[in-house]
Amino acid sequence: MERKHYKQEINMTEALMNRINELISHYPEGKQKSALLPVLHEVQDAHNNWLSIELQDKVAEILQIKPIEVYEVVTFYTMFNQKPIGKYMFEFCQTSCCCLRGAEDLMDYTSEKLGIKMGETTPDGMFTIAGVECLGACGYAPMMQLGDFYKEKLTEEKIDQIIADCREDKIILHDK
Repeated sequence: MERKHYKQEINMTEALMNRINELISHYPEGKQKSALLPVLHEVQDAHNNWLSIELQDKVAEILQIKPIEVYEVVTFYTMFNQKPIGKYMFEFCQTSCCCLRGAEDLMDYTSEKLGIKMGETTPDGMFTIAGVECLGACGYAPMMQLGDFYKEKLTEEKIDQIIADCREDKIILHDK
């Protein structure tokens, strides 16, 4: 399978670099690799919520580590996006508790409603749907993460309302 290469403008602003340096300062000299996860989060947040290969290379350069050390982390964790995503990313929990409570049907319903498959983004760049591993809210199944927040005890009606709220820009994505 051929992998598509996505281009991304790298914009390491002074504010972003100051934040990265502040994160690195939390670790002993020579141990800057320890800042990799928080640095990746900051860099991804500053670059439309995804990390191109070139941006990952830039993080490796800043942390003075090998690019493969960054790639290993980015490809392991689903919280890091390796291609452009929609403004609203519906991350459905797809493990046991949620599936037993209908998550798979809701994922299919959402895909059909938005006209895209899992892992795809709508042509207008508004929505992406993804399945992720356990989000640790089994008592509220089925559920999904939308930005920094959980949407719990989902139903088709709740999905319809969430989509409508997103289209009307009523959804807050981040707690920052």
